[in-house]
Amino acid sequence: MKTLKKQWLEAVGAYQFVLTFLFMGLSSFLLVFSLLFTSLWSFSVLYLAWLFLDWDTPNRGGRRSKWIRNWTIWKYLRDYYPVKLVKTVELPSDRNYVFGSHPHGIMCIGTSCNFSTESTGFSEKFPGLRSSVVALDGLFHLPIYRDYLMSLGMCSVSRQSLDFILSQPRRGQAVVIIIGGAQESMYSLSGEHRVFLQNRKGFVRLALRHGASLVPVYSFGENDVYKIKVFATDSWQYLCQSFIKKYLGFAPCVFWGRGFFSANSWGLLPFPAPITTVGESSSPGKKAIISCVGTSHLICLPSLCSGPPHPGAPEPPPH
Repeated sequence: MKTLKKQWLEAVGAYQFVLTFLFMGLSSFLLVFSLLFTSLWSFSVLYLAWLFLDWDTPNRGGRRSKWIRNWTIWKYLRDYYPVKLVKTVELPSDRNYVFGSHPHGIMCIGTSCNFSTESTGFSEKFPGLRSSVVALDGLFHLPIYRDYLMSLGMCSVSRQSLDFILSQPRRGQAVVIIIGGAQESMYSLSGEHRVFLQNRKGFVRLALRHGASLVPVYSFGENDVYKIKVFATDSWQYLCQSFIKKYLGFAPCVFWGRGFFSANSWGLLPFPAPITTVGESSSPGKKAIISCVGTSHLICLPSLCSGPPHPGAPEPPPH
């Protein structure tokens, strides 16, 4: 039984993740910009000079911080839901990997908790592997926020960035790509397993170019932490979402969770639904990869979602 203090700390851990995800990028940009018009303008000028010199770092492996990835607050974030990483197979560190992660959900909580922090013990479960979650390139143009993301081991999803990571002489690189992206976030309905793979074969070509093994990953419960309004494809709201997604790379969604002080009110705090992440490793040959992605990814995903495929994975919701 959790103490009241533990419950509050877990709620704070979950809430800080939400606020950071939603507001830190814009807030940091406004802070640096507004300081230019104050007596503290020199701080902004110095940072912008540093930003210019450091501009290409997100495309060259980033700049992770072991200390930040091990912050105690990530353990509270993990325990709030809770988030669990289930090891289903050994992943030798003498090769590289491309993790194709699903679903996107609203905020990629399972992917972030498992692969951008050490709260679920990724490095202990898979010694020798170095996970790098990749995100929209535009996020790394935002001052301060870019440095925060890189400290968690995140890098740009650009081809230059992906090729750089998988071309390192040190093996054991594990690039984590959220395949469905913004399109998948628009259909993050609780209790449903809906992934988007059509016309998304870039991650397969990436694995082929570098001889990396494909690892389909699925986070059960990711879609259960928020309620979402899904708009009809012929509605003006959907057209607005699609327009913004096309030009900015993300789709604004109408979603809600529970209140911070009351579970009976609505708010931004996610619902404490368990998130369990599992995966399957595959190393198909060149012809298999090119001719049918299903051999390595599309077939593995249904087997994961038909569950429970492995001990520790939750039972799927009734259809």
